[in-house]
Amino acid sequence: EFLVKVSYALAHQMHLIILGMVAIVAVYSRINKTREGKHVFDRIKLKLPIFGELLRKAAIVRFSETLATLIHAGVPILHSLDIVRDTSGNEVVARAMDDVYESVKDGESIHEPLHESKVFPPLVVHMVAVGEETGAIDQMLNKVAEAYTREVDDTVDGLTAILEPMLIVVLGVLVGGIVICLYLPLFEIGQHIK
Repeated sequence: EFLVKVSYALAHQMHLIILGMVAIVAVYSRINKTREGKHVFDRIKLKLPIFGELLRKAAIVRFSETLATLIHAGVPILHSLDIVRDTSGNEVVARAMDDVYESVKDGESIHEPLHESKVFPPLVVHMVAVGEETGAIDQMLNKVAEAYTREVDDTVDGLTAILEPMLIVVLGVLVGGIVICLYLPLFEIGQHIK
């Protein structure tokens, strides 16, 4: 019965399903174009189980690599922070960069606003603080980038290993459900004939 209803909905109400999907995508795109909307969506993404942590680590790698490269190349720190903010790809990280920018502009440290943002783990904040004290912030950021690149790779490998069996199970359940839906009426007909 469920299969028949799904089939009927797909056959006779496909235009409504497509219209609904287009409306959802249009609303998401419209909201995501505003800075506030992007901030809300990016904050939700960072709180997703498993994938949120992966996105956070990827953002940390991007931040560390970009800032280290710019500082090593001799780009002024304020200009470097501006570039990092624009290339972060995540509005939550971009806002943290805004705070860092203001802090550095006032002659304060980089690590304090990073700590206050709650986006960056204590290890990153500590490495940046050590880099500021020793004057080797680009080297420390490179070490952070290397460590988190390894973590991202390990997480992706782990997810792949978990997802493959899960997909097989889900497909098995779907196929099994369809087979049962198709053959159950035949068995019931057999009982009625007796």
